Amino acid sequence: MEGLEQIDREAGKDSFMNSLDGRIKLISSMLIIIYAVYSTNLLILVIMEIYLLILISLSNVSPKYALKRIALILPFGGFIALIQPFFQPGNIIWTGPFGWLHITDYGLFFGALLLSRVTVSVTSIVFLSSSTSMQDLVASAQKLGVPHQLAMLLNLTVRYLFFFYDQLMNILNAQATRCFDIFNKKTTYKWRLRKVGETITMMFLRAFEQGETVYLSMMARGYSDNTRIYRSKVKLDIKDFAFIGITLTLIASLQLVKIFFL
Repeated sequence: MEGLEQIDREAGKDSFMNSLDGRIKLISSMLIIIYAVYSTNLLILVIMEIYLLILISLSNVSPKYALKRIALILPFGGFIALIQPFFQPGNIIWTGPFGWLHITDYGLFFGALLLSRVTVSVTSIVFLSSSTSMQDLVASAQKLGVPHQLAMLLNLTVRYLFFFYDQLMNILNAQATRCFDIFNKKTTYKWRLRKVGETITMMFLRAFEQGETVYLSMMARGYSDNTRIYRSKVKLDIKDFAFIGITLTLIASLQLVKIFFL
């Protein structure tokens, strides 16, 4: 949850990328991810990764913070990529000591390709989340045609996620003042497990009560199934068109280079 707070702080910084319309950044990120998934050339993926890193630097995001976020997510897809050289067919270039484990040339290529695709996709998401606040992402998705019921749920989830985190911290602080420590081995495991269960139950109860309070407040203000979230009309600027134009030009250029030169 502290990571979410830091993401929102980074997205609120004053920079060129943060000033762009959220719809443009959302569309550009999705185009980059789609092209990266279908790309089969490592050089193209390297160029796209460099392009994304440049965009992140223009977002006034700390390089250490961006690389840390990328490194935290990569192991989930990186593990699958690392085992590919041992399972993909191809010419055997290395055999294990007992003869049952081997590495193929195509397996190495496919593993590197898969890892590159994951890296580009993750970097694209990091760029989007670091340059656009969560509220703006929900608003941009709604403007692009996401059903208003889903947009309303996402908007409420983002709005009250931090509130419930504060409630959880209040419960944990209250337990800490009473010398409760889940890792304290002086108390029985069964008793500690029961206290954790009580904490989870308390969070569910508070979430239910807060949900009822919010819903009744919304109903009192005229909320219904047809109610839509108010969004001020924001016209796209020349810099928005320039950014998506550069992204489309890069993708088209890479595709032409792949066709005629690679």
